[in-house]
Amino acid sequence: MNQMLTDAERAARARAYSIPLDEINMATPKLFESYTMWPYFERLRKEAPVHYCPEHEFGPYWSVTKYNDIVAVDTNHKVFSSEPSITAFDPGPDFKLTMFIAMDPPKHDEQRKTVQPVVAPENLLRLEPLIRERAGKILDEIPIGEEIDWVDRVSVELTTMTLATLFDFPFEERRLLTHWSDTATAAKGGPHFISEEHRRETLLQCLAYFQNLWKERQDKPGTSDLISMLAHGEATKNMQPYEFLGNLILLIVGGNDTTRNSITGSLYALNKWPEQYDKLTANPGLIPNMVSETIRWQTPLAYMRRTAMEDATIGNKTIRKGEKVLMWYVSGNRDDEVIPDPNNFLIDRENARRHLSFGFGIHRCVGNRLAELQLKIVWEEILKRFPRIEVTGEPTRVYSAFVKGYERLPVVIPKRH
Repeated sequence: MNQMLTDAERAARARAYSIPLDEINMATPKLFESYTMWPYFERLRKEAPVHYCPEHEFGPYWSVTKYNDIVAVDTNHKVFSSEPSITAFDPGPDFKLTMFIAMDPPKHDEQRKTVQPVVAPENLLRLEPLIRERAGKILDEIPIGEEIDWVDRVSVELTTMTLATLFDFPFEERRLLTHWSDTATAAKGGPHFISEEHRRETLLQCLAYFQNLWKERQDKPGTSDLISMLAHGEATKNMQPYEFLGNLILLIVGGNDTTRNSITGSLYALNKWPEQYDKLTANPGLIPNMVSETIRWQTPLAYMRRTAMEDATIGNKTIRKGEKVLMWYVSGNRDDEVIPDPNNFLIDRENARRHLSFGFGIHRCVGNRLAELQLKIVWEEILKRFPRIEVTGEPTRVYSAFVKGYERLPVVIPKRH
């Protein structure tokens, strides 16, 4: 796979630098599906690092695109609130799903603390052999010399298995979790979006399913699965239905979309940079550092949104009380004033963990260590089995400006060790 600019990329670069700044609208799913957002971010970082977009279907918003400005917003939760939403979309009053990531202290802290034990170091130690066994089985069942879809066969399958274990969800029905995750994050116009009514109906089915699990767990002594933790936790046991559903969607999307897209992104990147693949096969000890570099390079969630609680200055711009602010992690992770040579994928990069993908401050990703663990295990098991996995075509990408991921990635494994 070569890294020459495609016609679409050349056209995107020409357009990105020719249109007026106030016409740039980064929260456009098509830019991410076509993978042509990079020159727009590049221009914004140079010319308007704190940029106002006056017109969008979900209302006007500010884009913050440079690393240090993003950290400044992310770590100031008193001025930049997570309520009412972490996306550009404001929930309607009749179907408002509250979740702890879209809350401020003290309620945020209490609910987060309830589920945190599921990803505590001792629980990850217990999970590791199970994840390794499953990863090995998934990889052993891939046919040699036959094209497969890596996203469905490996990335989705492994992360959905792990998620089902965290919830103690009926294992044979685990792909419902994938379905609910895709429906919850689907952008209008994308393949997983039918209508807002359909989304609501599907998510209410998710709620009903989990309410049954909740009732079962509520009547039994507490265990270490997420539903039991929520059912028995002081801060969560009296949650209203939509708050329960909101937190479910947060945990499903957080545990599913992000890790699965990093697993796919790692294989895609290693094929784009074959010399890095050579480096990895020669020295598997680089896997942990490659995991961090993958999460930076991929940035599985492109942005998080905040709302200004008072007038505030970021860069040299004044953001007014009530205005939306989108922190573009995907752009901050390519800020060459902080991260040298950011567009290249370098598995031995110094300070590879210095990325924005997990966020900063009180909302830093609760499952970050589990995401890293799954990616590390997958690559340890891959290198034991296969000299190479070859990407045979460009991926189909997710139609979303929020989830930066892959629908499909065709690959072939030529042989086993």
